[in-house]
Amino acid sequence: MQNKPALAADPGQTKTLVWDLPTRLFHWLLVLLVAISFVTVEIGGNAMQYHERSGFTILALLLFRVVWGVLGSAPSRFKTFLKGPAAVLRYAATALRREPECHLTHNPLGGWSVAALLTVLLVQAGTGLFANDDIMTEGPLYGWVSKGTSDRITEAHEVNAGIIVALVALHLAAVLFHLIYKRDNLLVPMLTGDKHCGAADGPPRMRPLWLAAVIAALTAAAVYCLVR
Repeated sequence: MQNKPALAADPGQTKTLVWDLPTRLFHWLLVLLVAISFVTVEIGGNAMQYHERSGFTILALLLFRVVWGVLGSAPSRFKTFLKGPAAVLRYAATALRREPECHLTHNPLGGWSVAALLTVLLVQAGTGLFANDDIMTEGPLYGWVSKGTSDRITEAHEVNAGIIVALVALHLAAVLFHLIYKRDNLLVPMLTGDKHCGAADGPPRMRPLWLAAVIAALTAAAVYCLVR
């Protein structure tokens, strides 16, 4: 399936299921858990145990999304929405037009924005496994490295947190830009799964929920075995 831009989105078009339930659940659980992670680290103290648990769950979610991005429903696959430089430049040249182009999944810039967010969150979850706060909290893999290495990883963990804040702010700004300037609501499809944007080659192929459940169970088990 190709993610080709069509004319401006038309509410009269037949609804097309784009974001399957696993992708939507992943998105909103990730939003919730990232918020919990930032709040708990600011509180500190006993709240750090919830920060750790949130981080472990985020890692499992991200591993699920990586696998689902390869084996999942067509719109959720990375190859569907990660476009080459030419497509990104073409989209960027027309990004200020008020009429929204109808992209079945993410637009070319949005696709790479998603990839960047997933990458920095993976880095954050991974570095957190080795981090320490010099007081009472240590990542479950802290003992695998020296104290000096853990300190350097902790510094990277803190710097990367700032990058996450910047990318999340950029992501939210893009959503507001589309909503206010282009009158294109990107949130509703991530809630309902549907877009008023027909696919030229028919409805995208969806994968069964049981496959998502198996992948989720395997990734959760892998993280549990890693951190227990």
